[in-house]
Amino acid sequence: MSTGAKLQISHESWPIAGGFRIARGAKTHADVLVATLTDDNGLHGRGECVPYARYGESIPNVTAQINAMSAAINDGLTCEQLQSALPAGAARNALDCAMWDLHSQQTRQPVWALAGVSSPDAVTTAFTVSLGTPDAMATAAAFVPQRPVLKIKLAGDTADKLRVLAIANARPDAGLILDGNEGFSLASLQALIEPLQKLRILAIEQPLPAGDDEALRGLHTPFALCADESLHTSDDLPRISTLYDMINVKLDKTGGLTHALALVNQAQKLNLQIMVGCMVATSLSMAPALLVANHAALVDLDGPLLLERDRNDGLLYDEAVIPSQSSPLWGYPRRR
Repeated sequence: MSTGAKLQISHESWPIAGGFRIARGAKTHADVLVATLTDDNGLHGRGECVPYARYGESIPNVTAQINAMSAAINDGLTCEQLQSALPAGAARNALDCAMWDLHSQQTRQPVWALAGVSSPDAVTTAFTVSLGTPDAMATAAAFVPQRPVLKIKLAGDTADKLRVLAIANARPDAGLILDGNEGFSLASLQALIEPLQKLRILAIEQPLPAGDDEALRGLHTPFALCADESLHTSDDLPRISTLYDMINVKLDKTGGLTHALALVNQAQKLNLQIMVGCMVATSLSMAPALLVANHAALVDLDGPLLLERDRNDGLLYDEAVIPSQSSPLWGYPRRR
């Protein structure tokens, strides 16, 4: 899959509805980079990424990484060659997804067919409840009765039990994903698990810091433990498979759709469950991830639902359901 295309990069800032807070901090806008590849026939493909400070990424350094590939892309860099030309991360994700989209336009085939995977099915996404006081989080959960799966941001402090119990009381019908964002110690995690065993907990995501998760070895919980910050590429799988039950696959971590599909294939051979996740971003980031969602036990692609507005050509959400759709946004041939 060769490009031979001109590269353009744009930085966009999308307001978040009501703000967004996790254990590491808060933000009011989703800052994304969009890579656009345009060939000599005027066909173009786009890919969106979210530089993430936790991984040493920023708008300037990811922009520089993408720009450094401009000459090679113009000379026909292939998607396969891109995998070794850039490390896994946001920059490679934007270019990888743009290459797939451009190839879709050039061949007049949807990306799922080009990738040899099944057409995306309708999926139900989790909806994130931002970190706050127990009462505020319970109110936020009650405000979205149409969301059957809630992802609860936790802090690793003594109020977490109250947060979860308050939300479970407000929404006893909802399945809950508890996201620690590396904020727990082993002791605080164990203290949290005991009083929650009768609740509808679907998974506990990345409770310990990535560098400390060896402490999970031998820990038995009634809930699936899901690796997020600890899992980026297939190189991480041998260790992860001995500590966790599930992995959260995000294209901004894997460096694009190409490696995400390979990662899922290898993870399933190790009997790891799959969760597909996202950064807070627009539908242009979600659309490629839908090709992974068919393999997922849990789907967390609510990024556009957290924004004040999405792209005009964004995905069509039906409450918590992302219907099967042939979107002109990404991955399907557009009218010429």
